Amino acid sequence: MPRWIQRLAPLCLSALSTLAMAATPVQPPDPGIDALMQHYDGQVPGASVLVLKNGEPAFRRSYGLAVVEDRTPVTPASNFRLASVSKQFTAAAILLLAEDGTLSIDDPVKRWLPSLPAVADKVTLRHLLSHGSGLLDYEDLMDPADTRQVHDIDVLRLLEKENRGYFAPGTRYRYSNSGYALLALVVGKASDTDFASFLRQRIFVPLGMQNTYAHQDGVDDVPNRAYGYSKIDGKWQRTDQSTTSAVLGDGGIYSSIDDLARWDAALYDERLLRRASLQQAFSPANDTTEPDVPHYGFGWRINGDALWHSGESLGFRNVILRYPKQRLTVVVLTNRNEPEPYPLALSIARRWLDAAQ
Repeated sequence: MPRWIQRLAPLCLSALSTLAMAATPVQPPDPGIDALMQHYDGQVPGASVLVLKNGEPAFRRSYGLAVVEDRTPVTPASNFRLASVSKQFTAAAILLLAEDGTLSIDDPVKRWLPSLPAVADKVTLRHLLSHGSGLLDYEDLMDPADTRQVHDIDVLRLLEKENRGYFAPGTRYRYSNSGYALLALVVGKASDTDFASFLRQRIFVPLGMQNTYAHQDGVDDVPNRAYGYSKIDGKWQRTDQSTTSAVLGDGGIYSSIDDLARWDAALYDERLLRRASLQQAFSPANDTTEPDVPHYGFGWRINGDALWHSGESLGFRNVILRYPKQRLTVVVLTNRNEPEPYPLALSIARRWLDAAQ
């Protein structure tokens, strides 16, 4: 059976889920979760929380303000900068191109980016996906006096000048934003388009994630945008952009809990990726040095039955936490510089995990 026919039914279901999510009311208060989220409520930078159980929203509420200056409230449609939660989409783009036969995840990165120096000769796309490349962190190579935003192509230019690495490719783990910026460039080169357009055409629109963007100033406008804030001298001040905020592959996607519900649904079937590709993304590809996270897959941290990823950038802290065996997902998106919401997501998830025991 042709592949497009196999995918037709799931895509139809995705369209129906888009309509269903739009019609889903915000759940009434939950004293337990509301207590956990109380610091995000009121006239302060806020948060959106989504709990999916067996594919349905078990809890879906927003708190606080998306735009403090005009008191625009956060809603389930508010779009937050996902920061490193974006990496799972970058990995999915590479896997889609591998399914197309356009590239292999074992391709040397220099097949696609030949201007990289000799230190990258043995680096493969697999190494980039699993943080095993040993390539230098581009943020350490940036000129601190230069306040201009860097883009993915600037990451390549910085690395072109550095013929040294942290370790031999494939021998260790070191979390690498550089690797995912390079992967975005590979997606553009291999697909003969740009990274943001590929994501929109091959992932966001087919899944009904109509308001999700790999955001580029002057190219697209993020609807229902939540702006980032930091508490400085006791007051919330807008800190929405930094010099690295325009790098797309490692953290440039904006999305909402409603659109991420559609993304989560696609990770259970073959509407986007084949089961073998999903298995690759969710299987240990490298042993990490991170506390309580033994393994990293392709864009996912792996801890027992849990698949998760956090996202941290100036003004935003986010997390997606999935328990596929239990069909449970918790998403917490926030537009403030602290705290890290992963412990919140764990506490919320335990309410359902403990009830199932």
